[in-house]
Amino acid sequence: MPVSRISEFFGFGSKSAPLEQKSVTLTDPAAFELFGIAPTRAGFAVGPESAMRVPAVACAVGLIAATVGTLPPKIYQHETKESARNHPAYRLIHDEANEWTSASQLRTDLTVDALLRDNGYAKVVRYSDGRPFELHRLDPSKVTLKHDDATGEPVYIVQEGRKHASYPYTEILHIQPFGGKSPIKLGRDAISLSMAFEAHIASLFANGGRPSGIIKSEKTLGDEAKKKVAASWFKSHGGTNSGGTAILDEGMDYQQLSMTLTDAQFAENRLEQVREIARHFRVPPTMLFELTRGTWSNTEEMARQFYTITLKPWLSAWAWAYSRVLLTPEERESLYVEFVTDDLLTTNAATRAASYGQYRSMGAMTANEVRSGLNLPPHKDGESLQNPYTTTAVTPAKSEEVSADDA
Repeated sequence: MPVSRISEFFGFGSKSAPLEQKSVTLTDPAAFELFGIAPTRAGFAVGPESAMRVPAVACAVGLIAATVGTLPPKIYQHETKESARNHPAYRLIHDEANEWTSASQLRTDLTVDALLRDNGYAKVVRYSDGRPFELHRLDPSKVTLKHDDATGEPVYIVQEGRKHASYPYTEILHIQPFGGKSPIKLGRDAISLSMAFEAHIASLFANGGRPSGIIKSEKTLGDEAKKKVAASWFKSHGGTNSGGTAILDEGMDYQQLSMTLTDAQFAENRLEQVREIARHFRVPPTMLFELTRGTWSNTEEMARQFYTITLKPWLSAWAWAYSRVLLTPEERESLYVEFVTDDLLTTNAATRAASYGQYRSMGAMTANEVRSGLNLPPHKDGESLQNPYTTTAVTPAKSEEVSADDA
């Protein structure tokens, strides 16, 4: 986060308002938001680093970001739907963003930034004639988004060393999650509760994996004597020493409490937190390996829902972000960016073969288009739309000219 923003938040460097109206203590909950950390009702502060330690969060973030990164986008022509491979932006979105970062890796990194830190940014580096040359990822904490008071256009203030540079919206590739807030902020209470479950079960197993017990004594013990008995018991039978033989003096007896994890429905509560986190990320629970309610049929259906509900908004945002900074308004009239999602929507081989067969028989696809979908090279005779199952090529017979002598 820029130092200027922090100083303004705490009341330093602001001449328009008195210090008393701006000052905030470091323990104030509003101050945690400034550093990307938010306190919760469960008592655990949730930030990008701590949230990623929760398995369900790490799985959801990795699933969305990695899938967006691996799906290849292309630049197409509106009328012919042919890919514009000669456009300088094609290489940046399909092959490599710069010499050290692939286009796939940049999409993954910026999507992770948006999921964890509200925004993902990349700066466009151009040739002297304005053509895009490279895309460089920017640290979200070093970028401040403002809007022009007159036009409403977004302006990006980027901290570059000790200086701040201002860039128009055509020079900064910007990705945001739904609502402009990361899921870990909107769902911080659900994530915090999951952290509480993890901490509870960790402390339980650290104490030998069993609930607390009661030590009974025939004599009345003082406070100091009770502390010594408890310390001696934990030292001899806690942690790695659990399960050993207990030796009790002076008529003492140990009684273990009967409460178990099942009685407290602990396991079910942990599963419910996985589902709650899945709701915040808008990911089907089965995609986070929560399979208690998953069957063969609904798992396949949830995979399709993952595309329509979860991925499609992200892909639309990426397509527009690419178009906004890499295509001029004139180019956008004839060109557009679209992601190729065929591999994601492909089910099994039999279903795929049947679908291609139907498309070929109805004349919707040529043989070469089918071969392209199967990642095979084109065939010299594969451009015909004739139905290969019912149509046979008939060569028209040459008309014989009747000469005057034969007549």
